[in-house]
Amino acid sequence: MSASRATILVVDDDEAHSELVRRNLRRGGLCDPIVSLTNGNIALDYIYCRGPYAERSPEGDLLVVLDINMPGIDGIEVLRQIKSDLKTRTIPVLMLTTAESQREITRCYEYGCNSYITKSVVPTTFIETVRRLRSSLGSSNTPVPEEKMSHDG
Repeated sequence: MSASRATILVVDDDEAHSELVRRNLRRGGLCDPIVSLTNGNIALDYIYCRGPYAERSPEGDLLVVLDINMPGIDGIEVLRQIKSDLKTRTIPVLMLTTAESQREITRCYEYGCNSYITKSVVPTTFIETVRRLRSSLGSSNTPVPEEKMSHDG
């Protein structure tokens, strides 16, 4: 794992889902800073240090937990832009969605997502996936297999 802390960027238009993600990360003992944003446009501004985030330093590791279904620029387009840019393609991206469409899953992996999890998250499985992605910072960009989860946990 990288010696420095990573910023975990949670992008979801549903505040309740964002809060659940943040709470599960904290319960799992992850102490990295968490930034919550509500749409793809703002997420891209944050990642590329532009607009309201023009003064943000691009230094430091970033891990993105990205909802797929958002108004405006959806999560798949945000993923595509991140992974098609040489400056950002190594950022680990965890796709988080309510859908379990095989076509959507395949599309996310084709664009380079590192993992895909449905929102019916078992907290321990979600946290373990984030930890695996977190530990990959600064090394390979290896995908973590899709996890099928239930509401238990």
